[in-house]
Amino acid sequence: MSTASSETAVGHRLPDWIRIRPPEGPVYPEVRDLLEGLRLGTVCREARCPNLSECWSAGSATLMLLGTDCTRRCGFCAVTTHWPHGAVDRSEPARVAEAVRKWGLRYVVLTQVCRDDLPDGGASLLAETVRRIRDASPETLIELLIGDLGGDDAAVRSLWSSPPDVLAHNLETTRSLSPTVRDHRAGYDRSLEVLRIARRTGPARLVTKSSIMLGLGEEDDGLDLAFRDLRSAGVDLLTLGQYLRPSTQHLPVARYVPPDDFTRWKEHALAVGFSGVEAGPLVRSSYHAEELYRRAFAARGG
Repeated sequence: MSTASSETAVGHRLPDWIRIRPPEGPVYPEVRDLLEGLRLGTVCREARCPNLSECWSAGSATLMLLGTDCTRRCGFCAVTTHWPHGAVDRSEPARVAEAVRKWGLRYVVLTQVCRDDLPDGGASLLAETVRRIRDASPETLIELLIGDLGGDDAAVRSLWSSPPDVLAHNLETTRSLSPTVRDHRAGYDRSLEVLRIARRTGPARLVTKSSIMLGLGEEDDGLDLAFRDLRSAGVDLLTLGQYLRPSTQHLPVARYVPPDDFTRWKEHALAVGFSGVEAGPLVRSSYHAEELYRRAFAARGG
């Protein structure tokens, strides 16, 4: 997807306020080669993130755990759907830790594909990866963006054997749109419960975070309710971004949301009580993640 064409993968012209840069700069190929050399997947590539160029050119990427095939098929997501039948690459945590050490990262974001074929949804491997990074790069702050782990209380709690600094789980959309937008095994209430479990059982210093896509046909009152539901679940940080259709097999864009509307919703979310909010057409879950984390930490007097 190039800035010059200003077109999406499905041929629709993007509005003037959405500009996606091509990869550039000397750091980009270093990041690409490191990831390929260690056989690591990224949500940047698998989910076709529009910020790949900006983040990789700055020397950062969001690493994808438990492989690159997801057991779910959400209407918005470009990640490949496949049932791995319990197959797990046990070398992955060590390879991720090596990448973080080689990068010398101050802050790393880890995410996962959903693994409904695993009894704990993959929680044990997530915790092992965090532990390996702590051993290899003790100063690195870690954000872990999880799936719903089947809504299993014990699976969420098992993450605290080696807890991240930020536990993120995305609500994705409003209550009324959730059954259409998300896989049938996901759910608005289940996602809120996962976030409640994290707040209730996680370490006191744990920061929690979520994300919502705009442009899928959400109504103002539904979005306001989602903000308030997330705050009731104790969520500290929020990101808001524009949904971009990955292919004709995915949900169509109902509306390209203007930047002024993102500004308005950011102000509203802050008024509802979030410690930090990133909002804009190209904002995604891990966008400016370290800056958001530090805002939450400062709000707590840390």
